[in-house]
Amino acid sequence: MKDYQHKIITIPNIISMFRVVLIPFIIYSFVKLNNIPLTVVLIAVSALSDILDGKIARKFNMVSDFGKFFDPVADKATQIALAICLAFKIKMMIPLLIFLLIKEIFMGVSGYIVIKRTGAPDQAKWYGKACTVVLYGSMMAMILFPGMPEWLSYALICLCAVFMLISIIGYAVLRRREIKESTTKNNGTERL
Repeated sequence: MKDYQHKIITIPNIISMFRVVLIPFIIYSFVKLNNIPLTVVLIAVSALSDILDGKIARKFNMVSDFGKFFDPVADKATQIALAICLAFKIKMMIPLLIFLLIKEIFMGVSGYIVIKRTGAPDQAKWYGKACTVVLYGSMMAMILFPGMPEWLSYALICLCAVFMLISIIGYAVLRRREIKESTTKNNGTERL
């Protein structure tokens, strides 16, 4: 069986790269063309390819270190792109976009520190997955129903902010513990 752990060019990674290539088309179709059906189709293709790359990676043992890093980057870049699209139409989306950027900078920096200390990235946790579902669901609703009442858009934006905050707190606690445990192991003070 072929070892894909250290490979960059694998089918799942190519699919993840395809998702990144879709981002400018998603933004252009929504912001410039104001073509909601095309935007939704592009987002659906992106989401389906996200599911597909993970299934292929696991089924055919094509999980790679690069894929573990790049797949979440493609996800986050897509989320940020959707938030940028909506910020052009819904001004209240701008603070959420800023919060999302801060969250992702925190996640990137803290994740990098954990990888440097422990040698392995941590797995996605329920609060991270819940945040992703709420973000995508809320943003898709705002894209699909541009005429929704303003109060409902604001409620969805607040819901996204709450789940982002839960995710930040959850990962901060987790990564602090991982860093502390790795420091204890490296200092040779771990008890058997």
